[in-house]
Amino acid sequence: MRKFQINPLVLAMAVTALPLGAMAQSQSSNGDVVEEVLVTGSYRASLASALDTKRNSANAVDSIKAEDIADFPDNNLAESLQRIPGVAITRSGGEGRAISVRGLGPDYTRVRINGVEAISTTGGTDATGGTNRTRGFDFNTFSSDLFSSLTVNKTAMASIEEGSLGATVDLKTAQPFDYNDFVFTASAQAGYNELSEETDPAASFLISNVFADGKLGALFSLSYSERTVRDEGSSTVRWSNAANQRFGSFSDGTPILATDNITTAFHPRIPRYDSFNHEISRLGASLSLQARPTDTTEVSLDVLYAKHEANRQEVFWEASMNGTQNNSVVVNDYEIQGNSLVYADLSNVRLLAENRYDEMTTDFHQITLNVKQDFTDQLKGNLVIGSVKSDFDNPLQNTAIMRADGMDFSYDFRDGKKGNFVFGDTAYNASSWTLTEMRQRPQASVNEYQNVLADIAYEINDVLTLKAGVNYKKFEFSTTERRLASEAAPAGINLNDYLLTYDSGLGSGGAWLIPDRGAIATDFDIFSRGYNIQASNTYETKEETTGGFIQLDFNSSIGETPVRGNIGLRQFSTEQSTSGVLAGSQVWVDHKYDDVLPAANLSIEPIEDVIIRLAYSEGIARAGLGSIKADTSVSVAGTNMSVTGSNPFLEPTKAKSYDVGVEMYFDNESALAMTLFRKDLESQVQSYRATRNFQDIIAGFSPEQQASLSQQATTQCAASSLSTADCNTNAVWNYTVPVNSPGGDIYGFELSYQTPFTFLPGFWQDFGFIGSFTYVKGQIAYLDPNTGNVEFVSDLENMSVNTSSATLYYEKDAFQARISLASRSGYLTNARGRDGNSAEGTHSTHNVDASASYQLNDNWRFTFEALNLTNEADDQWVDSNDYRLSYYHETGRQYYLGVQYKY
Repeated sequence: MRKFQINPLVLAMAVTALPLGAMAQSQSSNGDVVEEVLVTGSYRASLASALDTKRNSANAVDSIKAEDIADFPDNNLAESLQRIPGVAITRSGGEGRAISVRGLGPDYTRVRINGVEAISTTGGTDATGGTNRTRGFDFNTFSSDLFSSLTVNKTAMASIEEGSLGATVDLKTAQPFDYNDFVFTASAQAGYNELSEETDPAASFLISNVFADGKLGALFSLSYSERTVRDEGSSTVRWSNAANQRFGSFSDGTPILATDNITTAFHPRIPRYDSFNHEISRLGASLSLQARPTDTTEVSLDVLYAKHEANRQEVFWEASMNGTQNNSVVVNDYEIQGNSLVYADLSNVRLLAENRYDEMTTDFHQITLNVKQDFTDQLKGNLVIGSVKSDFDNPLQNTAIMRADGMDFSYDFRDGKKGNFVFGDTAYNASSWTLTEMRQRPQASVNEYQNVLADIAYEINDVLTLKAGVNYKKFEFSTTERRLASEAAPAGINLNDYLLTYDSGLGSGGAWLIPDRGAIATDFDIFSRGYNIQASNTYETKEETTGGFIQLDFNSSIGETPVRGNIGLRQFSTEQSTSGVLAGSQVWVDHKYDDVLPAANLSIEPIEDVIIRLAYSEGIARAGLGSIKADTSVSVAGTNMSVTGSNPFLEPTKAKSYDVGVEMYFDNESALAMTLFRKDLESQVQSYRATRNFQDIIAGFSPEQQASLSQQATTQCAASSLSTADCNTNAVWNYTVPVNSPGGDIYGFELSYQTPFTFLPGFWQDFGFIGSFTYVKGQIAYLDPNTGNVEFVSDLENMSVNTSSATLYYEKDAFQARISLASRSGYLTNARGRDGNSAEGTHSTHNVDASASYQLNDNWRFTFEALNLTNEADDQWVDSNDYRLSYYHETGRQYYLGVQYKY
């Protein structure tokens, strides 16, 4: 076979035209291939191992190996994954939380831990998603050092269970047979955050050994870390130009009219300073027991436990400009840029001070039994049984709100300012404030999986292997939210006795006055008031899926050209039951769906060390949990009479996926790869609104439910300003429900490259590079909620057009160092927008991390890590024309100093 060769100097020059990096091979000066370079550094060795996994895999994968994970300066598992081509992460509280793969968000990505499907969820601030009630996986539950490998399967095989359109991510914990010897390693770190000015500890250890001549093995690992984060900036809770929120008059007494430009221009609804304090701890433990009772049998029992705890205080100092109280506001000065009221100096404004506190815990448990049996030299079997539970609890979400009327206030967003607010002097006087609300809104989410998978592989001959398997999966999800029956301020309170000063450092006015939330709650026994169920966030889903696959693997050649791959079919059937609160009672709705999904992967090596990959598959992603709940609500607001419901009969989103890739391997440490990909989404879930007679809307409900919904409508109409002739149960109402709407196409390409610079002379040959660049474009048709027709075509939500990562590393004897960049271009979070804004989204991010280590001897190593060196902000916007600031927060740089011991 012809050997692939490339001149490294020419290649290095060509690199300057690529988005990232360089590519090279160890060659002599005349271009002949020299002997393979010995990999001596642990980081380089992990990169070489990951490259072998990519090269030898039947489908398109990218992976990170144990040393790689341990050596990168990551807060958690999500941040480790961000360096895989095509993977972008979203952050909460300065940490990675969820991932998108090739433009498809967390709901389209499926995660397996030790071979079985799992979901873990946490909570976040309102601006970063709040409580996770989706199918998306929150990777911030785990420290990355609990896992020995992370693998992202980007193309499907029939042997991989359905449920993903973005990728299937495999997380694997360490096992004793990975080492085949006694291993003990321990580490300790001290972390410092420059914004919180706090020092926090982190520690981990792993002990593993094999016994009885390699027939038994045991491994135990433990990891613990704490982190204190100050998360601060400004926000606006969107912008509005609603006529009923217009200002009252100018300073000369001239009334402000609904047609004046100061009214028609958008103004911030709640311009405010935000100061959040996060206290995060992560505890993780894994236990692995393995046995080889015979030469043909291997049994593994793996247990994984994680506990993620977060206490968060949120303090807001703000102006309330989203209500009719604006009718008395006096405008002293203002400026409009575009269609935005970017600056205003105001009098007679209502100010609010909020003090909120959350306590959140996620308990994650998983146990997996894996039995591998070689029945004959040709027939092999595998059985996996797994149980997974993620229990998120937010028992304390308590907020105290106080109000000051008639205040002076100004805001300034001119020329790209990120929010400059000035509060009048009287805002700092205790006598100006009155306590108005005491909220308590506990909530929880529980995800559980029971998995059984069995498969066999029969080697027909040296070329063909036939595989087949069956699986059963039971998924149960439940979520709740309760609210105090009364959130009014306690009667008879003297607020002067319950005020605190809070020095946020934001703005120029000094320390804020805020309500002493904890003391008020305790002294006035707030939590004993009784609770009402929040129906919109109280529901359950139960799914039972049975499936099976048949797959033919082949490994042969056509002439001198190696050809390998697989082709197969997967069949599944899902029985779904969903519940919700309707008319004060829980109701259940059943739905069933099934499908047959083909998949094929082909790898051709026309030139040695050059692999061409082709892949085709059909896949599904199940509808979001919030969209399929069984609930319906009735409301009357102004002249709008509406019935809103979810849709338990939503079908999964189905897509056809195509991949074409070329991978060039220069040696066991160097490769250049390019992949073109396309996904044709047949549908997506969108809200559809129609006008229907009220009786037609409720016709499908039981008589008791119809009576309850009719009573709700009658009560809502009676409390409104509408006449009973216009608002009644025989009138025409707006009906909003999620539907399977038309989909769209997603297409793009990935470039990835890695190499040590061993082809360079002297000092430079101790450097190396790994990097990637991904381009994704996806246009989706968005429906007019009133007509059901296509209203506009825009980018898919949560899709960054460009994502990239680059790491430059250095290894010489005992010293190692690396610096890493992970970039993500801006993306939409709401294509339609709210409050009249054309869309909502997040600006691009560029995160830079670095690490260095020194190996003192065979046992001891010292480490230094630095995260978020650019102090990158979470910068969210509303309206694609004016890009009005919605949320801008920074969390500061993070540093770690540590020591590791290995035996």
